[in-house]
Amino acid sequence: MALPFFLREGLSVANHAVNGRSSKSFVDEGRLDAILGLIRPGDLLLVQFAHNDEKSADPTRYTEPWTTYQDYLRLYIEGARSKGARPVLATPVERRKFDADGNAVPTHGDYPAAMRALAAQQQVPLLDIEALSLALWQSLGVEATKTYFNWTDTEQDNTHFNPPGAIAVARLVARESLRTRVLDRHDVIRLHQSIPTSWITWPPA
Repeated sequence: MALPFFLREGLSVANHAVNGRSSKSFVDEGRLDAILGLIRPGDLLLVQFAHNDEKSADPTRYTEPWTTYQDYLRLYIEGARSKGARPVLATPVERRKFDADGNAVPTHGDYPAAMRALAAQQQVPLLDIEALSLALWQSLGVEATKTYFNWTDTEQDNTHFNPPGAIAVARLVARESLRTRVLDRHDVIRLHQSIPTSWITWPPA
């Protein structure tokens, strides 16, 4: 939702993400087919999954990192390429988790490594948001990171972002897109500017 704030005028973002979906359930619900019906040559298809692929107790969503997860990601890659679009893989953003010594620790198991390996195999650009977000949480520390997640007096949510967190992660995506040449220098704006949180409007529930 915050990514458009970092893109020049004329670059549009079609956000097809839906809460709670995995790489598998997104396909099974026909959502990838819907995207492929709209995507055009030269478009980018940015693909990021893992949080819900990890749910081993739910067969409608679970994928195994080195087999079915990669198999489903290939559908996105092949689908985009079949339409003349450019697939881009993004490793999952990290949750907020620290060990007893205050070190930010990874939570996604083998999923980021499996995506990195697939990106190299398929020669697909990779935005390593898992590594970048983990480094950001480490630099911010235990207390400051709470201001990026849905932490309130009644809720301690270490997965979902509030507006400042959404903006911070979108900034990582924009910066990494520039570094990896997924986007050109003139495509990315405001990387070093403060973004008002009032710019984010959440969709109706």
